[in-house]
Amino acid sequence: METDEERIALFLDYENLAIGTREHLRGIPFTLRPVLDALAERGRVIARKAYADWSYFDEDRRMLTRSHVELIEIPQRMGASRKNAADIKLSVDALEMAFERDYVTTFVICTGDSDFTPLVHKLRELNKRVIGVGIRDSTSALLPPACDEFLFYDTLEGVDVPVASAARRRGGRGRRGGASAAGDAAVAAPVDAMVPPAAVDSGADGADGADDTADDAAPGAPRSVDDVAVAIAQTVAGLERTSNGAVLASSVKRALLRKDPTFSEADHGFRAFGELLRHLADGNVIELTEGSAKGDPEVSLPSHGGEVDAFTLLRTVVTELQSGGDAPVLSGLKNRVRKVQPDFSEKRYGYRGFLQFVRAAETQGYVSLEWDDELEDYVVSASTA
Repeated sequence: METDEERIALFLDYENLAIGTREHLRGIPFTLRPVLDALAERGRVIARKAYADWSYFDEDRRMLTRSHVELIEIPQRMGASRKNAADIKLSVDALEMAFERDYVTTFVICTGDSDFTPLVHKLRELNKRVIGVGIRDSTSALLPPACDEFLFYDTLEGVDVPVASAARRRGGRGRRGGASAAGDAAVAAPVDAMVPPAAVDSGADGADGADDTADDAAPGAPRSVDDVAVAIAQTVAGLERTSNGAVLASSVKRALLRKDPTFSEADHGFRAFGELLRHLADGNVIELTEGSAKGDPEVSLPSHGGEVDAFTLLRTVVTELQSGGDAPVLSGLKNRVRKVQPDFSEKRYGYRGFLQFVRAAETQGYVSLEWDDELEDYVVSASTA
């Protein structure tokens, strides 16, 4: 029977996972159920294989057997040679399945080891979707960007990280945070992976307060909701430019995962991506309208009101400074705007920094910008148009 659901093959580098949870999650044992629950939301798991020297993981073996996992025995050897044997066997089996079972659409590689990056690239060349699973604090920085999606084990539903480990969690509204799997340099995908480089301004915003310091977050830390709002607004803008029709919520989610495979709305306390979009729509960051498919609304940027009012406010403030004999410079200008409108934030309109917002206002003819070598700053003047 034909079906559109994803058919998933699950491969576990078990030594990496078991050691990763015990060393980086304060000794809690690895359990498969949270992984299976997460995959159940994505498709049907039709193959489950785990690789290890099982003489070292007797209790774990029983847990995996109850979950119908095929245990691949790696003969006992010394040190790295045993680990390499498991890696090679897993890679060979995954590629063999990719060639012989074309109905398998998705491969899930559970490891934090960057040695599997070439396998991920090859599977994607074969038009397979690849999901990675690892423990945050020991997952190589190279692995998550190679995947279509990457799940941190310690953020999955059903994984109870002890409080001492959870103290590392930062940002967001949710309970997420945590740790990752044994083998490589600890650090997850870069925090700025979701934001195009062109959207990051230089230091001209430095005097404008905490709103412009989001990039100081530690690598791998959950991004703030404001950062996610910027990323979504920029993604919607890009899709509107390149697509021929309406931009659907599902398209936005896929684009975000292509930019940052570690992205998850749950990191910010939202149960579903649609709930996050509704939160942003309430804040006038985006607009939602009913789409052709139920549960997949059309997403667009606000077409009127907020941004025009913000540009007008900026021009008014600059005009008042000029009439008072001051030369309005960019540094400190945002604070002057906030004296008039205390809740002002350029992030509400999808701009990464205040400089980017002022440049957009210049493009629309509200103000003009000119660099002053003596002041070492931009001078902003109100447009006469």
